[in-house]
Amino acid sequence: MTDPREPESEVKSTPKRLVVEKIRVDRGGKCIVREIDVSANAGEVVGVLGPSGAGKSTLFRAIVGETQATSGRVFLDGEDMTARPLWQRARAGFGYVPQSASVLWDLTVRQNLDTFEKVANGEIGDAKKSAERVGLGERLDVRAGELSAGERRRLECARALVRKPKVLICDEPFSGVDPIGAARLGELLRDVASEGTAVLVADHHVEEALAICSRALLLLDGSVAVDATPEEFLEDPLVRGRYLGTFRRSIPPQ
Repeated sequence: MTDPREPESEVKSTPKRLVVEKIRVDRGGKCIVREIDVSANAGEVVGVLGPSGAGKSTLFRAIVGETQATSGRVFLDGEDMTARPLWQRARAGFGYVPQSASVLWDLTVRQNLDTFEKVANGEIGDAKKSAERVGLGERLDVRAGELSAGERRRLECARALVRKPKVLICDEPFSGVDPIGAARLGELLRDVASEGTAVLVADHHVEEALAICSRALLLLDGSVAVDATPEEFLEDPLVRGRYLGTFRRSIPPQ
């Protein structure tokens, strides 16, 4: 029997926002992703780490519907998304920051946000509020092509957050970003998770990624080889031998 004195948040299990079952992706006769299982709770940041070619980006594209999976299923809040195309998954609650730059270079920050808001929601929203959330409130009228790498990444995050996604998938969010910008971006992703979004992050900047994760997966040859806390991840022999080598990294204070 539940103790009535216990807060409701402590006696109810956190819902699984994202469940990926046995996702497989074949390309050119080669298996890139090998029947991977991934899940993420509301409010959780999960790191998907591994060497280049491990299948991280392909996995992310299959989850959001940009790449057609060979087999497997994707669920969002228990609803099967497998047969839905990219745009329907986006409207259902998937946000995506791809690895490659996706800003509209010749448009200002404001125009980028207005354009995406119009496409996503059918109307123009509050670009200033969206920009301020990612620290670009003073850069609204600056062309995206004139932004620093870190500012462009924050603009891409702002666009992905326009629909208040239930799941946010970020592929290499810290790439090309200076340490101060990376810390600011990491804080933003933690804030997004604290609002109930499940966040998946793939990045080669191990320290920055692990600093914001509650759980980390190691992908090797298209399969999940390790699923552990950040501390356990760094100590795992397979992680040290196949991914980090003998170079020991520490996790910054959280």
